[in-house]
Amino acid sequence: MHSEELPEVEREEEELLTPLGKMVKEGTIFSLEEIFERGYKIKEPVIVDMLLPKLREEVLFVSPVQKQTDAGEKTRFRALVVVGDENGHVGVGMDKAAQVGDAIIKASRKARLNMISVKRGCGSGECRCRQEHSVPFRVEGKTGSVKVVITPAPRGLGVVAGPNAKIFLRLAGIRDAWVWTKGDTSTTQSCVYALYEALKKTFLTPLLPEHTA
Repeated sequence: MHSEELPEVEREEEELLTPLGKMVKEGTIFSLEEIFERGYKIKEPVIVDMLLPKLREEVLFVSPVQKQTDAGEKTRFRALVVVGDENGHVGVGMDKAAQVGDAIIKASRKARLNMISVKRGCGSGECRCRQEHSVPFRVEGKTGSVKVVITPAPRGLGVVAGPNAKIFLRLAGIRDAWVWTKGDTSTTQSCVYALYEALKKTFLTPLLPEHTA
């Protein structure tokens, strides 16, 4: 488990070609939330780097993938990468390549394209500090056979979950939470994508009055 970053030169040389990219470069769009609210789709990873300059990433796993071809057995590598700014934005991506480094770079780019905005709050009845340290309410996510439930926790408790869930929630900016899982939790990608689906709902679900007071 280690951190990786895309080469800075590659990011700087990437040209913004889409209308959304040009609007971000011109300064007419200032945030990811504005992009999501307008219904735009991010097609260039560099857009995320421009709007979130403090983005961090973690490689959760790299594994060999073998495929039988006419020329014999061919080995490629699959990487799972999570990116986030530890302040309400997170994305996840998985991809394959012939070399480990290329697989990580491709997965990192996909994670940026899959970036979501995460609403945070203090949904714990034991705390009520009104700080953005946990999820504002209980959320569920499911991928494959894996189901996860993220429940608000009081400030200072930390994230009660497995190592990969802790990394994912830390990069999303969630510092306190209880995480419950069910299904084949040994499958890392299913667990992480289930967490991703759960956090999506924080942004898509309107807050009730007791959560906004």
